[in-house]
Amino acid sequence: MNGQKAAGPRSIALIGPQGAGKSTLFDALMGAAGAPHKRQGEPRGNGRSAAAAEARLGHCAFLGERWSILDCAGSVEFAFETEAALTAVDLAVVVVEPTAERVANLPLLLKSLEQHGLPHFIFINKIDALAGSFSDLIAALQSHSARPLAPRQLPIRAGDAVVGYVDVVTERAYRYGDKQEVQPIELPAAMIEAEREAHEGLAEALADQDDALMEKILEDMTPTADELYAHLSKDQARDSIVEVLIGSASRGHGVFRLWKALRHDVPLALETARRRGVEGGDQPAVQIFKTVQAGKLCYGRIWRGALRDGATLGGVRVGGIYRFAGTDSVRAPEADAGELVALGRLDGVSTGAFLGASDNEPFPEPPPPVYELAIAPKDRKDDVKLSAALGKLTQDDPSLSVEHRIETGETILKGQGEIHLNVAIERLSSIYNVEVAVSAPKIAYKETIRRAVSQHARLKRQTGGHGQFADVKLEIEPRPRGAGFLFVDKIVGGAIPRNYIPAVREAAEEAMQKGPLGYPVVDVAVTLVDGTFHAVDSSDMAFRTATRMGVVEGLAKAEPFLLEPVDHVIVSVPNAFTAAAQRLLSGRRGQIMGYMEKPGWPGWDDVEALAPAAELHDLIMQLRSDTMGLGAYRRRFDHLSEARR
Repeated sequence: MNGQKAAGPRSIALIGPQGAGKSTLFDALMGAAGAPHKRQGEPRGNGRSAAAAEARLGHCAFLGERWSILDCAGSVEFAFETEAALTAVDLAVVVVEPTAERVANLPLLLKSLEQHGLPHFIFINKIDALAGSFSDLIAALQSHSARPLAPRQLPIRAGDAVVGYVDVVTERAYRYGDKQEVQPIELPAAMIEAEREAHEGLAEALADQDDALMEKILEDMTPTADELYAHLSKDQARDSIVEVLIGSASRGHGVFRLWKALRHDVPLALETARRRGVEGGDQPAVQIFKTVQAGKLCYGRIWRGALRDGATLGGVRVGGIYRFAGTDSVRAPEADAGELVALGRLDGVSTGAFLGASDNEPFPEPPPPVYELAIAPKDRKDDVKLSAALGKLTQDDPSLSVEHRIETGETILKGQGEIHLNVAIERLSSIYNVEVAVSAPKIAYKETIRRAVSQHARLKRQTGGHGQFADVKLEIEPRPRGAGFLFVDKIVGGAIPRNYIPAVREAAEEAMQKGPLGYPVVDVAVTLVDGTFHAVDSSDMAFRTATRMGVVEGLAKAEPFLLEPVDHVIVSVPNAFTAAAQRLLSGRRGQIMGYMEKPGWPGWDDVEALAPAAELHDLIMQLRSDTMGLGAYRRRFDHLSEARR
């Protein structure tokens, strides 16, 4: 063990598809380090509560070295929180299940890791449930990884059961015992050939990264175990290779071996800071990767310097430093570079903030929303409270957004899926004490007309004293789609005095706010062609009333029809699902415009279509269902089109 490796704390994140066993592995790692982390309440894997969305942070020491471990939520709906966590750690452990079908859920995670340049292991959990060929499983994993995989272990089977493993580097075999214990055994004769091929394959994969090692292998010189370990550590740290380990977290199998690999091969905090471009120095610098209640508690990575409780960062005083060694937080007087810690009372600090330095550390952009709900307080007195609470929610989670939609008068909460928004609504209730009613957002329908009409409207009322008189002749006609409203004044010869014309214009425009079908009217021209007035009884109000009567009556005669918003949609899927995406869009009245390879994503397609907004509310749910959770889409308003039902 290199002494430099023990120079400071390091940080890892456990990530992977929902149900892969990340939380079980988290508990097993903490337990092996002597810091058991007892889970409370329902399992996080169900993904339906606020607790399921929370990344768990744990601190422990293993063989004298300090570690911070993040257990990230597995649901794709909380992918932004996971990506934020990846900016804060030295290495990620991708936890997967031992089936090719479940491995198919990995492309998005692996692509994110590759974009960040973050070193990562793959830990095949639940290895005791391995049913098919291990080599086929590795091949399936490799098909989704841009980095070469380096399997460190081979499973030993007795019948259908996995009873141990072979260490590919040392070429030694072990049988699993109780909990984390293993017993050395003779290498089974049936595995000698497979082990030899795996050992040679590992050496060749490492030689591809190093000319000297390649030359040695070409000269038929066998690298020693120490040489292989050294190359593994170097290549793993620079993200040019991905080590693959196996185990069963629930049984404790493979956990100690994983710890050993972490100790040797996770980059030092200083190396990660250098990779991220953080400048050196003694002054503490912290990047916040998650906030709770708008800064009441912030989770951050200390990039440099020792941070003391009460210190001021970026003009904000730290009101507590907390570590988590068990179920409760422990307040600490200070924390060192490399640690992930919770910081108290950084009010107003947002997710992604970089405190204590001028560095502008890059932080992930939140993904575009794919699901939305209309929300309103159940108690109308909570309007102001709701507005403030929504502001804090979106400050904590930038992948949430709020829109006040003028066309329908609704407040729209947008996010990454049904569970994501349900968690946000649960937080409104439990944290901010605001109960809300939710519904699918209304569609912003419009209406227009098919034909031109002429309309005469006269107002004549006598109620004693001054009466009301106005007479207008209007021409109402359709305009091209998207042209908007137009008022034309063709009065000549003083038939209507000029001072009344603005009232006619304003009344005509106001009448467009609600047409015969109950929706705003668009793309219509109203022309004032003639009229009469009374020297005493005419007024602005009289001409407003007459105009409104004329427009309302004229629109009803002009064959009004409904317009619906049509969005431009781009669906991104692995190309194995391209046809399914096209069928899905076509089944929702979508007009397929074509498809092409997604830029920078080999093996993925972007399917482009025009689809009615009314068909897109739950599109993400069916899309994810049809694509094993991998599909995504983005949309923008394109045009209005005649509604066809």
